[in-house]
Amino acid sequence: VGVNTVTGSGLSLAHAEMVAVSVAQAAQGTWNLRRAGNAVLLATSCEPCAMCYGAAPWSGISMLAWGARREDAEACGFDEGEKPSDWQSALHRRGIVTQDDVLRDEAASVLARYARSSGVIYHPSTTEENP
Repeated sequence: VGVNTVTGSGLSLAHAEMVAVSVAQAAQGTWNLRRAGNAVLLATSCEPCAMCYGAAPWSGISMLAWGARREDAEACGFDEGEKPSDWQSALHRRGIVTQDDVLRDEAASVLARYARSSGVIYHPSTTEENP
């Protein structure tokens, strides 16, 4: 289980996906979650940003599933970073199965509600610590 702790921890790397992978790796005592031969699913509320996409192959996950899309997050003001246009194919080539749009409308609704409720939308161009 992972939750986003970027603003609480002051760590830009503390996205929910990164936290979940870190907890799983610590629990299994290895950086390679496939090491034990298990299939490992990383399920997220939103399509991975550039950082989380880049970390996925090195973590040892075997499947990545998400709800909201990049455009849903960016519509709320989040900066998802740059990924190659064939990013899903790149994961497939590395043996990672992907599943998009899992309850997309519901996941996008949560992001929109967060933004409407004045949730912190951290962004690298923001000069304040907690805008």
